[in-house]
Amino acid sequence: MKFDDILEEINGLGPFQITLLLLFCIPRIVLPCHFLLNNFIAVLPPHHCDFSSLDSGGLFRNLTQEQRLTVSIPARENGAPEACEMFAVPQVQLLANTTNITGLPTVPCQSGWIYDNSSFTSSLAMEWDLVCDRKSLPKMTATVFFLGVMLGAIAFGYLSDKYGRKSVLLVSYVLSTVMGFASAFANSYVLFSVLRFFTGFSLTGISLISIVLCVEWVDTPHRSFMGVIGSLSWSLGNMLLAVFAYLVDDWRMLILTVTSPLGLAILTWRWIPESARWLLANGRVERAQFYLGKCAKFNKRQASSKFKSEALSNIELLNKQDKNYSYLDLIKTPELRKRTLLTGIVWYGVALTYYGISLNIIGFGLNMYLTQFIYAAIEVPAKLMVYFLLRVIGRKTCQAGTLLVTGTCIAINIFLPKGCKSDLWHLRSVVAIIGKGFSEASFTTAFLFTSELYPTVIRQNALGYNNFMSRLGVSMAPLVLLLEDLWSLLPQIIICSVAIFCGISCLLLPETRNASLPESIDDIERPRFVDV
Repeated sequence: MKFDDILEEINGLGPFQITLLLLFCIPRIVLPCHFLLNNFIAVLPPHHCDFSSLDSGGLFRNLTQEQRLTVSIPARENGAPEACEMFAVPQVQLLANTTNITGLPTVPCQSGWIYDNSSFTSSLAMEWDLVCDRKSLPKMTATVFFLGVMLGAIAFGYLSDKYGRKSVLLVSYVLSTVMGFASAFANSYVLFSVLRFFTGFSLTGISLISIVLCVEWVDTPHRSFMGVIGSLSWSLGNMLLAVFAYLVDDWRMLILTVTSPLGLAILTWRWIPESARWLLANGRVERAQFYLGKCAKFNKRQASSKFKSEALSNIELLNKQDKNYSYLDLIKTPELRKRTLLTGIVWYGVALTYYGISLNIIGFGLNMYLTQFIYAAIEVPAKLMVYFLLRVIGRKTCQAGTLLVTGTCIAINIFLPKGCKSDLWHLRSVVAIIGKGFSEASFTTAFLFTSELYPTVIRQNALGYNNFMSRLGVSMAPLVLLLEDLWSLLPQIIICSVAIFCGISCLLLPETRNASLPESIDDIERPRFVDV
């Protein structure tokens, strides 16, 4: 008897599974709010030196603010004041000239900076003067955050396979809440960076465990529904981030705002069930019987003789050896070794492509809040499209196809001229949007496809490893974009090549559509796990 036989009897997609999906909606909304938070808290507003130190003897008393700026700060070619330099002494003679006088002595800012806070009342740069020779530090907090995500993927993948999904999920909820709130009260850049690292580390548990729990509680025909429709929470959170950032212009309050829903997630944790698959795989038959009984009751189905302890003990996924699995099991056997190599390549490419496009795509000429909202909204039709494609053409073809279309869109834009003055600007924008949509579709597919490729006993380990590979790709995306200084087309060529190479690599993986979830490593190595 297989576990899927029991799920079919108690309804593989009923009120129990829908409730589970809704319970994960709140914490999943928080994820993009933190993952993309740096777009708003690390913003660098227009600024110039504080020139109050030049006002000796009441020199500025009879000058307007604009005149004070003229005699104190050099002007750039576009007329804007220099951000990091000021005159050594006031240049009053500039008031009588219509053009700038070159060669005047300047010095670095002596008394700090004055910021334009018309759009933001505060940011990391404004809080700790992270400008000029320190202007890269606000963006570095994103790198630190994703380093935490990388290590969190490894840690939570291992812990949830060893100690269970539900208990480790609570640890992730609590740690994420504590670290998120603590970072809002950081009194130094170093402390803030450390707390952001641990916030990223903690949030990874929510990302990994919520996906696996949803997939493990649903029957074979409805896995794509749980995997794809559940991921709409990410897009919703993405759109809400734009709304929150628009309404809350203080960076500390914004962090508190996007973290606070986790408090509700902690309160609802008690209603989240442990994975019955995991319980049976680890020999905990009575506990699995308890949750299966709750599922049957919630779905208004009668529990049959299959629910007795003796019957559950004969389920094929039961691991009677009580073995502890680790990441090493991903490479011990030939077929698992192959899948580990290929899925690692795919996840690295999916992440590099998605974030490479997201960080380099030309906006719509709108303000950053509306642009953030539109880009998030674009992901919704992309996810709905991939939901139907997964059911029609399968996981492998969908994963490969979305990556290949993404690579093709990037290749097309390599040959289309940039700039709003170009006649092909609108075409370039459409192609870029299509590419972004398909890159999001490839990310959505990767989560579901990967969870189906690995057995229950090491599924969280596998997702932890692949999530680590994806965050490695995320961290490389900004570095690839910096290669634009060497050759303007080089970043697009690299990202395009990676997308196409990873898309082709997908074709070497087995199809999992309509196939039962593998429960043990033997299910992977034996030919019973057949392509569909």
